[in-house]
Formats: sequence, structure tokens, C-alpha cells
Amino acid sequence: MAVVHDRLHPAARAIVDQFARMPPLSRMTPEQARGAPVPLAAVPEPVASVIARTIPGPGGPMPVRIYRPKDALRGALVYFHGGGWVIGSLEGADDSCRILANRGRVIVVSVAYRLAPETKFPGPVEDAYAAVRWTVDNAVELGVDASRVAVGGSSAGGNLAAAAALVARDRGGPKIAFQLLTVPVTELSSRAASHREFAEGYGLSAADMEWFGSHYVNGPADAENPYASVVRADLRGLPPALVITAECDPLRDDGEAYANRLRDHGIAASVKRYPGMFHGFLGFPRELPEAEQAFSDAGAALRAALG
Repeated sequence: MAVVHDRLHPAARAIVDQFARMPPLSRMTPEQARGAPVPLAAVPEPVASVIARTIPGPGGPMPVRIYRPKDALRGALVYFHGGGWVIGSLEGADDSCRILANRGRVIVVSVAYRLAPETKFPGPVEDAYAAVRWTVDNAVELGVDASRVAVGGSSAGGNLAAAAALVARDRGGPKIAFQLLTVPVTELSSRAASHREFAEGYGLSAADMEWFGSHYVNGPADAENPYASVVRADLRGLPPALVITAECDPLRDDGEAYANRLRDHGIAASVKRYPGMFHGFLGFPRELPEAEQAFSDAGAALRAALG
């Protein structure tokens, strides 16, 4: 049955309809999914420098890219790409990292954490925490203030950012200043209304999420672990957050629930929902004014939190 995209902005609908021509993830192996084409910026946004290096990780050397804007302040954002813990890469996140560095005036450390199913939960969480630990420990070399380090990420990367904040709290540090979570996964066994309403035909399907989850976790016990389904965690003592959501995203309600639970504990958390947008809208800042606005809002939040 055809899905009617009556809630999508026309420009967003055109992009989602292009997604519909691709084979569903449920018919692919992880290797095939990783080989699928990823939209990249024709002309990357310029920054002062991009340095590729490796840092120590729990599974061995871990690649990172360090983005420095021309007018950097003293803050840093440790960034985790999206892709359902299975796909995604430093290259795929390059455009977002450049834009965030410039809009936020922050050093961005983009992390190539290990992917599932080769590395299942909690391996990517440990990688995320190790990257935060490294950034704080090397703050002087990076030219940042160790007390002004934020975590952030998109989709599964937002999940890892929140999980890293939980691990840092539970292990006594380092102290994280802010969370920037864009269209995050916060619940692996969602029963939210948005998960049902936008289950098919909006770029990210319920079947896609099941496919990602089946590769990431070993079973229901892992899915219920608060480092995987972060909205279930005791959120006391976590840093302030901005959660960016999209109206037509199955993950919308769970992301907003995470912000609401932070607020319940007296933690400053704001939500910005972008009407008529779909899960992956931030990947199209040149085509969608709402995506450019979201990056501007994210940059303003980073400057306010870290500047």
C-alpha cells in the first residue's frame, strides 16, 4: 500500500521519494549496506584545518578527524556519526562536522567507532567513552578547555553520545559540559506513537530499526540496558542538552522523551522539532532550509554552552 506523505514538506518529500527507490536494508547484509551510495557535499564547507589521526581505543587504534574552524573558541565537540551502529563513516559525517565546527566555533573530534555486527553492544559505547576521555586528556594539545567538552551525534551517534555521558558520570569522569543530540535513538524497543505513525515511507522505517537493532544488540537484555536504551537510564547528574527532532521521524517521540526526562531531574534540556522534516533531513542543508536552520540552532547552543 502506498504511503501518503501528507505531513512532509514538498522538498523533503522529493528526497524521501528518492530513498524509496533503494532496496530496503532488511534485504541487505551489513557489507552491502555499507557499499550503498552516500550523498556527499559537492563543495565541502571550508574550515581552517582537518587532521586525520588515530587515538587509542578499547579494540585498538581508532581513527578520528579533528576539525578546526577559523574562529575557534575554547570548546570541543566529540561527534559520533549516524548509521544504526552498522553503517556510516568519518567521510559520511564530514559535511556535518565542518558545518558544526563553523557554526559552533568549536573543535570537532569526529570518531570512527567500531561497527556492528563485528563489534556488538557495548563495544561502540566503550569506544565513544574512550574518545571523550582522550579529548579531555589531550585538551592542551587540541587547544581547548578541558571543562568545555561536549558530546554529540546523529541518530545512533546521538545514542552513543548520550551513552558516553552516562558512562562518564558512572565512572567518575570526565565531566561533560553539554549534549547535542540530533534525531537520536534513545529506545531500542520503542512503542511510541511516532514509531507507529511513521513506520513506513519516511526514509527510516520500523523494519530498518529492527534490522539495525538485530545487528547491534545480542537480545532483549541488551536492548533494555540503559547504555543502549538511554531514555531508560537514571539521568540524574547528566549535562544539559539540545535534542533536535524531525516531525516525520519514527524516533521523534523517544528523542523528546529523553529531553523531558532530563528536565524532570532539573537538567536544562531543550527540544527543537522541525516541521515537515524526516529522519535524515540534516544530511541536506543545501536543499532544505530547515536543515540549515537546525545547524544554526545547534551552533548557537554550542557557543552558549562552551563559549
